Amino acid sequence: MSTRVEDVMTRNVVSLRKHAQYKEIVQVMRSRRFSAFPVLDDRDRVIGMVSEDDLLVKEAYAASGRRASVLSRHGDKAKAAGLSAAELMHGPAITIGPDATVAEAALLMHTRHLKRLPVVDGQTRRLVGIVSRVDLLGVYDRPDEDITKEILEQVIEAEFVLDRLAFKVTVSAGVVTVSGPVHSEPVAASLLAAIREVDGVVAVHDRLSYPRR
Repeated sequence: MSTRVEDVMTRNVVSLRKHAQYKEIVQVMRSRRFSAFPVLDDRDRVIGMVSEDDLLVKEAYAASGRRASVLSRHGDKAKAAGLSAAELMHGPAITIGPDATVAEAALLMHTRHLKRLPVVDGQTRRLVGIVSRVDLLGVYDRPDEDITKEILEQVIEAEFVLDRLAFKVTVSAGVVTVSGPVHSEPVAASLLAAIREVDGVVAVHDRLSYPRR
């Protein structure tokens, strides 16, 4: 079974209200040692993220002597004048639900170049957690024995209805080597794809035997 975001997320999230002022945000960042925070509206819904980079725009603008060419990104000039979290944040927020899989969260983070994702309730859209890249990588810390058991019992036997005793599965540091007979090349391809989706699998070595075309 695929690990869900709710299984790896941090539930006690430090967040900021949209009215939080620049100095307050800096103080929270320094005291909590976090580099970014979700920004909430008055109904506890995530409307954006404010990060160290957002705050540094003000310092960069001051150091530039107000030369427009220095701050070339869209919105930098307005952000440099911002005082509240709502004015400083980048938004709208990119979020994910607690029922999403770790793989789905990883894809979203990779394609959108994100370091963390606020997790929101599907109905209320309120903040329920936050997940980081390190949280997602935790699935690879899974014991090899657990991976082996899942492949044999849940993939080979339950999902593909094959005799698990006819297969040999070895897992070393998350790398799976699987051998055994299957009916056809398409079945072999499907089986290997299912094994790759097992939490903790780093790579799969194919030693299956089947009729060749």
